[in-house]
Amino acid sequence: MEMMIDFPGGARVDAHFGSFTVRTDQPPAASAPTPFATFLASLGTCAGIYVLGFCQQRGLPTEGIRILQRMHSNPFSGMIEKIDLEIQIPPTFPEKYRSSLIRSAELCAVKKHMENPPSFEVTTKEVTIA
Repeated sequence: MEMMIDFPGGARVDAHFGSFTVRTDQPPAASAPTPFATFLASLGTCAGIYVLGFCQQRGLPTEGIRILQRMHSNPFSGMIEKIDLEIQIPPTFPEKYRSSLIRSAELCAVKKHMENPPSFEVTTKEVTIA
């Protein structure tokens, strides 16, 4: 997979891949989420895809189900040390599926990549823009 990152003006930085554009911005005049907020949102939404698929495969309604994501930061470094994903379910959600619902959310590809992070290589290359 390849993404093209560009700088459309101000503090905006956008990522383009396929037919999609993910827009990011920085305060104080942000018109989009910051890149880090977008990254954090990818954790909860990825888990949500797995929860949604679990429910759809079993014919379980998703009405009233949501995921509350909490980030816990180290007060000295400001780095996030723990992320909680709380799957909120209605009282009518079958008890027998609750632990399986958690296991499905734990299959999230973003979470798995954070647990075994890739290596990074940053380089430069001169290109002529026509």
